[in-house]
Amino acid sequence: MGVALKSWIDSANIPSSHFPLQNLPYGVYRSPNGGRHCCVAIGDQIVDLTQLETLGLFELGSQQRLFSDGSLNRFMAGGSGVWRQLRQRLISLLAENGDPSLRASEALRGDVMGQQVGLTMLMPFEVTEYTDFYAGRRHAENASEILRGDRTLPPNWLSMPIGYNGRASSVVVSGTDIRRPLGQMKAPDADLPIFGPTSQLDFELEIGSVIGVPSPMGQPLTVAEAESMIFGYVLLNDWSARDIQAWEYRPLGPFQAKAFATSISPWIVTREALEPFKVSTPKRERPLLPYLLESGPMLYDIRLEVLLAPAGAARATVISRTNFREMYYSAPQMLAHHAVAGCGMRTGDLLGSGTVSGPTEDCFGSLLELSWGMTRPLHLDTGATRFFLEDGDRLTLAGYADGGDYRIGFGDCTGRVLPALQHGPW
Repeated sequence: MGVALKSWIDSANIPSSHFPLQNLPYGVYRSPNGGRHCCVAIGDQIVDLTQLETLGLFELGSQQRLFSDGSLNRFMAGGSGVWRQLRQRLISLLAENGDPSLRASEALRGDVMGQQVGLTMLMPFEVTEYTDFYAGRRHAENASEILRGDRTLPPNWLSMPIGYNGRASSVVVSGTDIRRPLGQMKAPDADLPIFGPTSQLDFELEIGSVIGVPSPMGQPLTVAEAESMIFGYVLLNDWSARDIQAWEYRPLGPFQAKAFATSISPWIVTREALEPFKVSTPKRERPLLPYLLESGPMLYDIRLEVLLAPAGAARATVISRTNFREMYYSAPQMLAHHAVAGCGMRTGDLLGSGTVSGPTEDCFGSLLELSWGMTRPLHLDTGATRFFLEDGDRLTLAGYADGGDYRIGFGDCTGRVLPALQHGPW
């Protein structure tokens, strides 16, 4: 599957590497001088794009430097022509039979390359807006059965991708600790709510789509236009406080139960790298309206897994394995629906897919489902059990598309749970 490409960087040619030459995901790291530098991953190394641009190793026809401000937003706004031009240049510089400028110069490699191990990865782009969708049918049906006793979907669910607007200010990069949130909760048999830390802290396994090209307010998008605007994809953990959510969500949906944190992986995997792994959305039980119709496959075959390690554990337990192809709606459909009423989309907008759950209990994408509403404990390899996340737990999302002799990987999306704050007017 895909083009057979080999790099002069040996680690990029290992079949299990997440970052072969076919991938080249973009990120931002803390440079040795303390600055924010844009970079691309190749094997176990990075190539510093901020330095490459300064040294004139590529020219993208822009009137301004695209990687000088420590964010990918300028580059993402350039569109598919600019994205393709840089990708082709990087492949030329890193391929075993390509341009020798970098391969042949030890001094240049010392200036613009380094090992990934030990690097501090930063937010790869400035998140302008964040919207989370509910586009996984199995998760929606599972949640309905757990909470209401039947698998009935909302009346509108089969006609459109449902979403809500989240908080861009709470989106953080992998490795950021997550503070257990405080909020109001009410037990089913109680008359009034109480205030305190959530006891039902959960994760949600998602993929996030990152918007590159903006669209003006008042302009709807076709699904094809929406796809062309998407720069790439990240792993996304939609941290959730289920007991806070249960009390607050009627009638306007989630609020504080979701607003406290969303984690994303540090590498943006481009749409072009994922092109060989496109698959079709499922057969429709109800015909979609014309503005949501796809011209071809727009989902991706991406293998996903979730790992959980209690504090002090020597290793993590894999608690779920599933695949992004389980989603009912594609990211371009979500984006087209988001814009159809005239909502302008901006460079740096982030769209969460909704929880990715598969058909069996070992494929579920949340602890709400894995513990089936706290009716069956989740057993870890350490001997511990979980209904929901405990303080000190480290939760990791991982994923890759399998090309046979290579992988298009996302790296990890990790967060550790910290205790709730104990001070304040309460």
